[in-house]
Amino acid sequence: MRRLIALAAAAALIALGSTGAARAGGTPGDQPLPGYTIVNPPLAPATVHGSPSNVFQGVHEHAAYDIEVPPGWNHKLVLYTHGYAGQGTVLTVGPPPYGLRQKLLDEGYAWAASSYYDNGYDVRAGVVGTHDLAELFAKQVARPAQRFIVGVSMGGHVIGRSIEQYPFFYSGAMPMCGVLGDDTLFDYYLSYNLVAQDLAGIPAYPPPADYTTNAVPSIEQALGLAGLTPAHDTTNDLGKQFRSIVINRTGGPRPGAVPSFAFWKDFVFSLGAPAAGTTLAQNPGQLATNVGTVYAPNSPVDVNGTVQRVPVANPHARNFPGLSQVPLIEGTPTAPVLTLHGLGDLFVPFSMEQAYAAKVAQHHLSGLVVQRAIRTTQHCEFSPTEVGTAWDDLVHWVATGQQPAGDNVADPSAPGFGCRFSDPAAYGTGTRAFFPACT
Repeated sequence: MRRLIALAAAAALIALGSTGAARAGGTPGDQPLPGYTIVNPPLAPATVHGSPSNVFQGVHEHAAYDIEVPPGWNHKLVLYTHGYAGQGTVLTVGPPPYGLRQKLLDEGYAWAASSYYDNGYDVRAGVVGTHDLAELFAKQVARPAQRFIVGVSMGGHVIGRSIEQYPFFYSGAMPMCGVLGDDTLFDYYLSYNLVAQDLAGIPAYPPPADYTTNAVPSIEQALGLAGLTPAHDTTNDLGKQFRSIVINRTGGPRPGAVPSFAFWKDFVFSLGAPAAGTTLAQNPGQLATNVGTVYAPNSPVDVNGTVQRVPVANPHARNFPGLSQVPLIEGTPTAPVLTLHGLGDLFVPFSMEQAYAAKVAQHHLSGLVVQRAIRTTQHCEFSPTEVGTAWDDLVHWVATGQQPAGDNVADPSAPGFGCRFSDPAAYGTGTRAFFPACT
């Protein structure tokens, strides 16, 4: 444990140096960095047990922030980390979703959220910006007795790195639909497109400018995907092999996988389009590779023998242990972690949970991680009950040391997998009908 703390402290020093350099240039901290604008409309106070909350908004270290403190504050703070905000130049910030804002306030928790100082896939901006905001809260309000960190999607990547970057700074963590497998997400996007191209006999890597409008329709036609819907299977033998490979790469055979593939199949092709920039945040695909990846099933086409192999374009960045825009998550959490993940999500697939669980197990820290599968397909599709129950269980875990129940994410193949923590009252909404009803 002493070695872990020392390594994390060293990483923090490296990160602070690199981040400071990235944000240098003389811009005052209460202004966005050059090229960015901030849109953060006034946040109306919430009513908490008949009284209004206290809301603080502003700009700190080039990022917009919202802080909300309830009357009768319990001296505990929840930091919310948002997901990928696109490649635009407008910074925005908002409260925790899924009814969590009001729930936290009603329970006495203050919350705070940062826009981060950068958009794109910039995890470093989220890690540092959220920590900066926690320190600002201590100055503006008071130093909290405990800090929790909760977030979604790329915000899950922010969480996974934050609890390693700042050891024991956070008392508990709840990443939802999170990118906990770091670079393996971009490996998956690359493999999806390369395998489809190989099976269709339409090579298109590096992707041309018209990839999505010219190559992709031809690929889908060749695989029988053009008319595929969750209710109507049009795949030919090649398309069925492709679908099976994708299911195996995203978590393995599991309830809802086949209709979920149909739901996502067009979108994941769009992630193979040419990148819009050159930085890691603009082009995280430069970290991706499929060298050494074994695809299954390997028939009727010998994909492993014929698929184009693409080495990592930026091996230094992929292996860099410090806090980069797309940093590694080592699997060394320093606080209890409770995760939620949609079983059919193929944007940030369920395999992210498996990758994180494997890393944590390698460090003999599985006792700090509980993971839960939710029977949904859309990205970050959770009900307030699912999120609220997870939050209550995390708080109880931190307070008592009693680990709550979770799912064995390594084996999601059982017909009832994902039922235990899915909200039965939400069945029939969204994409939940892609899954058989739980009994």
